[in-house]
Amino acid sequence: MLFSFPNILTCCNLICGCMATGAAFHGHFTWALLMIVLGAVFDFFDGLSARFFHVSSPIGKELDSLADVVSFGVAPSAMIFQLFGIVQVPAWLQPLAPYLPYTAFLMAAFSALRLAKFNLDDRQQSSFIGLPTPANALFWASLIAAQLPWLASPRFNAVWLFLFMLAACFLLVSELPLFALKFKNLTWADNRVRYIFLAGAVLLLLAGLLTSLGLTAVPLVILWYLGLAIFAGTLTRSSLD
Repeated sequence: MLFSFPNILTCCNLICGCMATGAAFHGHFTWALLMIVLGAVFDFFDGLSARFFHVSSPIGKELDSLADVVSFGVAPSAMIFQLFGIVQVPAWLQPLAPYLPYTAFLMAAFSALRLAKFNLDDRQQSSFIGLPTPANALFWASLIAAQLPWLASPRFNAVWLFLFMLAACFLLVSELPLFALKFKNLTWADNRVRYIFLAGAVLLLLAGLLTSLGLTAVPLVILWYLGLAIFAGTLTRSSLD
């Protein structure tokens, strides 16, 4: 069904991504972050509503991927594009300074690749292989919105930004196994890693609300997710050996 409720939510996600991109190009990073967060909310509920109303369709799947490319690929790329114009550029790199911002759109390309891979990968029904695009987008959007003064200071520069961006692109399409927050039951034995992650995430977010940490808590939650998933995966492989 072309205009089903889940598809309407997906289009809302797409509109949020467009607004985030526009805000980013105007340097309104906090507004861009808000739109990416709202897009992620719509992205969560479009799938949930499709399963609830039993109205899943091929067009809904394709539309969802297209919306995600904009909200979680193009929008954070636009924020990084603007950030390249603000960060310090070493003297030896000055001749390339006008062109560096355009490298930000590598992230949009790798996000699209990650989404295409997800659509075709049967292994990702209950977990993830590679960093999910919403997590990557939230990491960059919250980091830029929260730490812009530090990112624009001499303690950071365009070389570090480019290297960190490449690392994120690699994680998007890597074979790194990551757990998903999908509960088949509520037992501790089956959801130990998920419960530990949620407890740590709540503590970090509370610290962000109650201390000067602020929005920096969000990228820390994403790093906590990655670190815990890698640690849990290492323990699992060790026990199998």
